[in-house]
Formats: sequence, C-alpha cells, structure tokens
Amino acid sequence: MSQDDAPFSWPVRVYWEDTDAGGVVFYANYLKFFERARTEWLRHLGRRKPTGGGDAAQGPTGTSAFTDDPGLSQQALREQTGAIFIVSHTEVRHLAPARLDDALRITVQLTDCGRASMNFAQQAWCGSRLLAEGTIRVGCVDASSWRPRRIPDLVLALIAPTSPHIAAEHHPAT
Repeated sequence: MSQDDAPFSWPVRVYWEDTDAGGVVFYANYLKFFERARTEWLRHLGRRKPTGGGDAAQGPTGTSAFTDDPGLSQQALREQTGAIFIVSHTEVRHLAPARLDDALRITVQLTDCGRASMNFAQQAWCGSRLLAEGTIRVGCVDASSWRPRRIPDLVLALIAPTSPHIAAEHHPAT
C-alpha cells in the first residue's frame, strides 16, 4: 500500500468524559471518535491541492495538529451547496478497551460512493493494538428539506485524487 492509499487518520485523546464507571471508553463513544475523524477527513480533503497531492502542512495521513486553514467544514459544505451528511447505518466491532489518557489514532477509508451516499471503513488504534473497527454509511440530504440528494460535485472532485476508482464512476474521463 502506497502512502497515497493509506487511510486518513486523526488523533484522539481519551478523557474522563469518554470513560464509563469501569474506567474504559464507553462503547458508544467510538462512534463519536469515528464522526470526528470523518469530519476532519472532509476538512483535509478541502485543503488538498487541485492536482491531488497532499499538502505540506498535513501530509496524506492527516495526523498533524489543527491548522488555520478550515478546509471544507460541515458548515461550509452546507453554506456552499445546501447539502449535509447524515449517518444512516453503523456497525462497530469492539476488540479491546481504550482507557483514560490513551492516545488513539482513528482511521477513515472511503470504501464506496454512490449517488447520494458514502460507505466508510473506520478503525480505532492505540499504538499497534486495534481496539474497534466499524463500517459507517452516510447519506447526503438537502439541509432544508432533509430529502436525499446527490453528493455535491465539489465533494466528488475532492474525493477523486484519493479514490480514483470511486471518482471515475461519477466523473468518467472525457
């Protein structure tokens, strides 16, 4: 797997608010971690050069600290296109617990992109230990009516450099 094929990753620290009475991350909080990572994945795509190369500030894995460049935020997507993404399906398999103060790495890999939805494979890692993995399906809806709509061309254009096999289905070469 080349570095360009590597999944996007985002760092997450485990805080008290993330743990249950047993001192481990409450199972549902992995969905929060996955959501944050997908949001940062979208921001990262918005920071990429139109040629598709990773930017020097973040690189292709997206593990650096916050930057002043907001990329493509969820709010900007809504304002520019009238579209928002909503989660329509989740499936998470828990393999090992994360604990208070653990430094996690949450990965995001786009696995499929339809006309109005995207599927992601996501994982939570602590060092070399896989803690949880899941599949998430998000649908694109109109922010005003909440009716399904096509994924905006803006998003498809940003996906193209990182997922050419998916992007080619939506924008065949002319």
